[in-house]
Amino acid sequence: MSPHVVLKALLIGLLFATPVFAQDAAVPTSTASCNLDDGRQIYIRYNPIAANKEKISNGKPFMPGGMPMTLFTEAELTLGTSMIPVGAYTVYPIPEKNHWTLAVNKDVKAGSPYDEKSDIARAPMETAQVAEPSTSLEVAFAHVGTHCTLRIYFGKNASFADFTAK
Repeated sequence: MSPHVVLKALLIGLLFATPVFAQDAAVPTSTASCNLDDGRQIYIRYNPIAANKEKISNGKPFMPGGMPMTLFTEAELTLGTSMIPVGAYTVYPIPEKNHWTLAVNKDVKAGSPYDEKSDIARAPMETAQVAEPSTSLEVAFAHVGTHCTLRIYFGKNASFADFTAK
């Protein structure tokens, strides 16, 4: 079996089964994915909370439903100027008044508090206000070539960050 197939099976298993990444059973999760041209994939798992049920706080990591988003990647990625190896990571959008920052963190232990010292990548997000607010957290990827643009919509906020596959 090729290393690519083994890695893909391992990451898919982590996405759906590993207790280290366990989410609260009472909170449903959703997954967004980006399929790269060479067959490798990037996934992000998150809690699709209602926009009116949770407030975001400027300067504080946004953890929908009290849990960070989880990124699984089969490809080395860059975010801003930082390299993200193949693997699993927690993702923290950090809202500010006029912009958001995206932090990718290597600590994936369930229940661990956010620690900025464990960030392996941090980049500003393009941020805009939308006319029609979303009623729940929406997370998606847009794929163009080697780029997977993470799109996060919450209330009237729309924020975007580019991951580039190596």
